[in-house]
Amino acid sequence: MARHSFIQMSKLPNVKGRISYITSHAKQENLYATYRTADNTFWKNLARESQQEFQRSGTTGKCIEARELIIALPEIYTTFDPQQVLEEFTNKFRQQYGVECVSALHHNKRKTNYHIHLIFSERKLLPEPDIKIATRSVFFDETGKRVRTKKEITDENGQVRKGCTVIKKGEVYESHLFTTKDERFKSEAFIAEAKEVYTELINSHISDPEQRLKVFDKNSVYLPTKKIGKNNPKAAEIEADNTARQEWNITADMALISGIEETKILEIKKEEIHQKASQSIKENGWLPNLFRSIVSKAKEFLQNLIRQTALPPKPVLNMDMAEFRTMQKLMIRVQNRAREIRSLQEEVPKLKAQLAETKGIFKGKERKALETQIQQTEGKISAMLEAIPDILKSDGYPDVQAFMATYRKAEAVVDHYNRELAEWERKVKESRRPAEKERYAPPERESVRDQLRRLQAEGKQKTKHRSRDRER
Repeated sequence: MARHSFIQMSKLPNVKGRISYITSHAKQENLYATYRTADNTFWKNLARESQQEFQRSGTTGKCIEARELIIALPEIYTTFDPQQVLEEFTNKFRQQYGVECVSALHHNKRKTNYHIHLIFSERKLLPEPDIKIATRSVFFDETGKRVRTKKEITDENGQVRKGCTVIKKGEVYESHLFTTKDERFKSEAFIAEAKEVYTELINSHISDPEQRLKVFDKNSVYLPTKKIGKNNPKAAEIEADNTARQEWNITADMALISGIEETKILEIKKEEIHQKASQSIKENGWLPNLFRSIVSKAKEFLQNLIRQTALPPKPVLNMDMAEFRTMQKLMIRVQNRAREIRSLQEEVPKLKAQLAETKGIFKGKERKALETQIQQTEGKISAMLEAIPDILKSDGYPDVQAFMATYRKAEAVVDHYNRELAEWERKVKESRRPAEKERYAPPERESVRDQLRRLQAEGKQKTKHRSRDRER
C-alpha cells in the first residue's frame, strides 16, 4: 500500500526553550543539521511581546509564543546532504508564508524516524516599531491590565500594591515590534495546505513512483491508521486500532470492485463509524475497545452488502483504444481476484458448520484438520485482499478508489462515443442518396483517445495529492 506523508503541528508556550532543545547536540543524540532565518534576539523579543499581550488580554491558560511542525522524511533522504535538505524545506516555508523559522534535522534514538523540526513565528516584524509614550501617568494592576486611576492599584495605606506598575508621563508604556498573530495558522486549512506543499516537495526528490508519498484524503472511503512513536505506552492499543482500520480499508476495496457505489460506502462509513463513534464518545468518553467494536460492526455490515451484490459482468474488450483496453484488462484482473476471494469467503462458513458438527472424542484429528483448513483459508483471503491495491499500483494508481473512479469516467466516455457512433451509422444507413452521407461526420476517435489519456493521468496524479498503510 502507498505510504502517506506525516506532518504534525504543535503549540509552543516556551519558544526559546524549545529552540535550545532541538538545536543542542548535548540534548540530541542524532542531530545532523540546524538552520535559522532569524537570530536569538528576534525569538527573545517575540516571546516577551507574546507574553505581554497575553497578560493584557486577561486570557486564561498558556500563552502560545510560536508553533512547530514535525515533518517525517522517507529513509531515502538519509542519502542526501542534511544541511541542503533542511535549508530547502525551511526556506520553502518562509517563502510560502513569510515568517521567520528555526529548524533541525534529527533521527530518533533507534534511527527509524528521520524528521525535521520546524519552529515558526505566527507574527512578522513591523517595518517600524510602534512605541506609545504616556501623555499622563498610566497604571497597570497585578495581571498587567491597564486601569484608569492610581487608586485602583493602591492598598488601604495608599501604597502601590506589589506587582502593580506605574508609568510616569513621558515614559514608554507600550511598544510593539511585531504584527498581531496570523489567524490562518490556527486553521485546519493551513495544516492541510502544509501537507500538500511538503508532500509535493518530498516527492520531487524521489524518482521511483512507488516510493513517493501521498496525503491522506479524509473524504475517501478509507480510515487512516495512526503512527506509533517510540516508547509509546499505548503502542499495543494503537496497533490493535490500526488492525481494525486496515480490515475496514480492504473491505472497502472489495466493495468498490464488487460494484458498490463509492457514495454508498461513504454513507456507511459516516453512519456506522463516524456518527456512532461520535455518539459513543459523548456518552462514554474515548474507549478504544468500543471504537474497534464499532469499526468491526461497520465492516461486517459492508461485508453483508457485498455478499448481496452480484459482481458486475467482466468488461468486453471490443474497442480498439489502447488506453481503455489497458484499463479494462486491469479491471478484469481485479474482478477475477474478487471472484476468487468471494469463492473462498463462501467456503469459510461451510467449513465452520462442518467443524461444529464434528463432535466426539474420536474426532480430534478431523477437528484439528478442519481448524487448520479454516485458518489457512482465512489467511489466504486476507493476503489476497491486501494484494489487490498492488495490482493497480503497478500501473500507477494509488489505490482502488482512485482506479475505480477513473475507470467509471472512462467507461462513460467510451459509452458516449459508442452511442454517437451508432447514431451516425443509423443516419448513414437511412440516407437515400450517396451525396447526403457527406452531411454526417463520424465521431472522432482521436478525441475520445485524448480524453481517456487525460483521465488516466488525473487518476494516477492523485498519488501526489491524496505510512506503509494509511498513516496520519
